[in-house]
Amino acid sequence: MSRALLLSCEAISKAYNAQPLFTRLSFGLCEGDRVGLVGPNGSGKSTLLKVLAGVEAPDSGTRSVRRLVSVGYVPQEPEFPPAHTVEEVLQEALVTDKQEEFEKTTRIAVSLGRAGFTDFHQPVAALSGGWKKRLAIARELVKAPTVLLLDEPTNHLDVEGILWLEQLLQVEPLASLVVSHDRYFLEHVATRMLELNRAYPGGLFETEGRYSDFLEKREEALRAQTVYQASLANTVRREMAWLRQGAKARTTKAHARVKEAGRLKQDLEDLKTRTVQQTAGIEFTSSDRQSKKLLVARHLTKAFGPKPILKGIDLTLTAGMRLGLLGPNGSGKTTLLRLLAGITAPDSGELEQAKDLRVVYFEQNRAALDPDLSVKRTLVPQGDMLSYRGQSIHVATWAKRVLFRADQLETPVHQLSGGEQARLLIARLMLQPADLLLLDEPTNDLDIPTLEVLEESLVDFPGTLVLVTHDRLLLERVSTLILALDGTGPGVFFADYAQWEAAQKRETPEARSSTPKPPRRDTQRGTRRSSLEQREWEQMEQKILAAEEVLAASRRALDDPTVASDPVAVQDCYAAWEAARMAVETLYARWAELEEKQR
Repeated sequence: MSRALLLSCEAISKAYNAQPLFTRLSFGLCEGDRVGLVGPNGSGKSTLLKVLAGVEAPDSGTRSVRRLVSVGYVPQEPEFPPAHTVEEVLQEALVTDKQEEFEKTTRIAVSLGRAGFTDFHQPVAALSGGWKKRLAIARELVKAPTVLLLDEPTNHLDVEGILWLEQLLQVEPLASLVVSHDRYFLEHVATRMLELNRAYPGGLFETEGRYSDFLEKREEALRAQTVYQASLANTVRREMAWLRQGAKARTTKAHARVKEAGRLKQDLEDLKTRTVQQTAGIEFTSSDRQSKKLLVARHLTKAFGPKPILKGIDLTLTAGMRLGLLGPNGSGKTTLLRLLAGITAPDSGELEQAKDLRVVYFEQNRAALDPDLSVKRTLVPQGDMLSYRGQSIHVATWAKRVLFRADQLETPVHQLSGGEQARLLIARLMLQPADLLLLDEPTNDLDIPTLEVLEESLVDFPGTLVLVTHDRLLLERVSTLILALDGTGPGVFFADYAQWEAAQKRETPEARSSTPKPPRRDTQRGTRRSSLEQREWEQMEQKILAAEEVLAASRRALDDPTVASDPVAVQDCYAAWEAARMAVETLYARWAELEEKQR
């Protein structure tokens, strides 16, 4: 069954400083699409989203939006008026909406409640990066868009925030396109994948299915392209050998063959240029320390204001240990890293380090980078040579290892993209031998190829590691132990991410609910209903009518202006409406099953 096309681009091209990002790109978004967009840094993903959102115009080609279709756009770094409250941000988003004020108030309350906000008068300036991202998503959803475009929406969100966003995109009746490097997120959200990469003919590779399906199909496509390149190279070699024969190749009859040989040679050169894939060379240096116990923390407590953010933390870091820290934004993950690094002192408790412990710390906000220094001087303060594992290496060679070109060496840090700054900081940290490596969200802004290299380097790192990341796949593959923080107590240890996730599911209201799940539909036709099923079928119409009345009542309660002024009441009403909706769907599914049995 065909689906309506909502948003499309036809032969669009875009370049910056004469450097083409993409050329003659064409694709579309249809009703029900949940599309994931990936590609290496610099391929133009963010620019493509801006073109689709109408924020930027393409250099050539056309963007088309179906009549009555509205497009929502959440950029990587959303901006808000700093003096606004969260409620005022959404009010401003609806300023041109023609609905009645009480209807707007209800929509605002529902959107903020679903996003997890309980204080609608909270100033935007007081929000963390993760809550600002939630607010940016709520700001677009309150406008009820037909299509939602999100650029790296998981950046700054904690794991609970990412799980919230996953569920939201799965149930929202809208088409979405998401740029993300979070592989778990893409696997759970996307039903169609796009990769923007000059390695492919046309610059775009498209597959139906999940992210894992995309990986398999991409591997097949690249393998076929490699076979074709080898075949083309053999053909070009034969033709070049024929051309070198001289007089025979210059006959009038052979002019077409000469022209075709030139075309084949150009095709081969273009293919070689497109398929050159560069990956960062990331390898952290261990000090090869033999001490078994590196650091012991006893009853660490730290507060900012009257409420402790860490309380009674007990932790022992041993050689080769890889500890992952989990917890919502504000639970103290970064604070604990800073305590372990010796940057921040605890309010109480003690921290015992092994003698001459060498600690390397990757800061989430990249404060260690001087924005006015060049790439070259960030890597080496003076001269052109640096030392890595006892060897002298030219700074240009070292910069190339993390994908910086020679002409970028004099570029100031503040002109670099987020991904380039992350690679630069990693390149500098690799020069320092470490007993203990502390990484605070190192994956932000990294593309998937670089992320995969980082993952391999951390797995191979022989020293001790403490990792804070919202990338669940990285956490799962790298960590040998998980410490989950909640901002109130000493935290809870888990063997791995899967054990933590299972514990979270057991604690959710949905898991504790006794509401039965929709029964599996019997696909066998002609099986007659039993006497019990017959009685159930006879009562089904009345049950459905009653359930629909409950659903209508919960909808009226949600639209009540007096409820909209109470954030807690909004969340309760929304939960009641969602439960009623699920009850109606379950009854209809059971009714269809019983009907099928009687046919």
